[in-house]
Amino acid sequence: MRKFCLFMMSLSLLTVFMVTASVEKAQAQGCVAIRSTGGYAAAEKAMADTATKYEFSVNNRYFRSFRHYVGLAEQKQRQTLGNEVINHSYTMDLNLVRHLNARWSIMVDMPILDNMRSQTYTQDNVLHRFATHSFGIGDIRFAAYAWVINPTRSPRGNIQVGLGLKLPTGAYNYQDYFQTSDTTRQYGPVDQSIQLGDGGTGITTEINAFYNLSPKFSVYGNWYYLISPRDQNGTNNYHSPTPSASSVANGSNVMSVPDQLMARIGFDYMVKSFTFSAGVREECLPVHDLVGGSDGFRRPGYIIDAEPGISYTKAKTTLYLFVPVALVRDRTQSVPDKISTALTGKFTQGDAAFADYVINVGATFRF
Repeated sequence: MRKFCLFMMSLSLLTVFMVTASVEKAQAQGCVAIRSTGGYAAAEKAMADTATKYEFSVNNRYFRSFRHYVGLAEQKQRQTLGNEVINHSYTMDLNLVRHLNARWSIMVDMPILDNMRSQTYTQDNVLHRFATHSFGIGDIRFAAYAWVINPTRSPRGNIQVGLGLKLPTGAYNYQDYFQTSDTTRQYGPVDQSIQLGDGGTGITTEINAFYNLSPKFSVYGNWYYLISPRDQNGTNNYHSPTPSASSVANGSNVMSVPDQLMARIGFDYMVKSFTFSAGVREECLPVHDLVGGSDGFRRPGYIIDAEPGISYTKAKTTLYLFVPVALVRDRTQSVPDKISTALTGKFTQGDAAFADYVINVGATFRF
């Protein structure tokens, strides 16, 4: 009974912490949903597994961002005018977990990204569309995990903590051609939202928790935070031969290396081999990093989603589908926005394009 009370107290504190983070505007997210955090992070991933040595997951993540927001206000005129930016983002995460024993495990995750960004230029008072692309391996991540309570002693519920390292293996200066007129193209770095990596070595922290209220009904929570000490990565955030005077003045001419946050909470209901999930998910890109500087160009903000899902387990294979649907989208004021506001005396806040939903579909194999 004492262990149960301690576990429920810890889970309650975790839940309060996660819900608080979900509404804290200092934690923010931007132009598109944040780069993959390595797998879909569903409750099944948090369950204690003492029967297998390896888990291999293939997660496919896709979204289309096109709705522009400044703060909480949607800029509907962008679609009316036809000058909205449209991002198509696809990530395939290859994730391998090695269970060292009942309590400890290690993980390596390699994302492969394929992105396309459609935007416009004006010639003879007519809008024309063109696209830039990026493709390749993203930032590889390693992590180690430990259950707070030995799973053999607490099969009904547990809390798992994780600590990892994200390496700057993905290109953060990926370049393509930008159409500036019908006859002119400029070669330069693609937009930050479709770069393959951020150029920083980061520290990842995770908390995963579950508790089975009954044989069919359980609750779960996931928390992921990427600490990025590097301030800027040196990649130009402009496509003309020289940056504008205003971007140099506020520091947005060079790309930033931001922190990232992901939090989830929800419940599962099992019916034979199927598990139906319902929860709330937040993905965020903070205005200010926990460690290091927060200068340079970034689109801070957050998106809060309702997250339904379904999974099917047969023997040692699990197939799943999760579709987070946007409830709240907020593009907050960045550090360069604040600098421009102070320099000009006029409130400045950039915009960002958000998706209506994200598709996460894949499979986990245990052996």
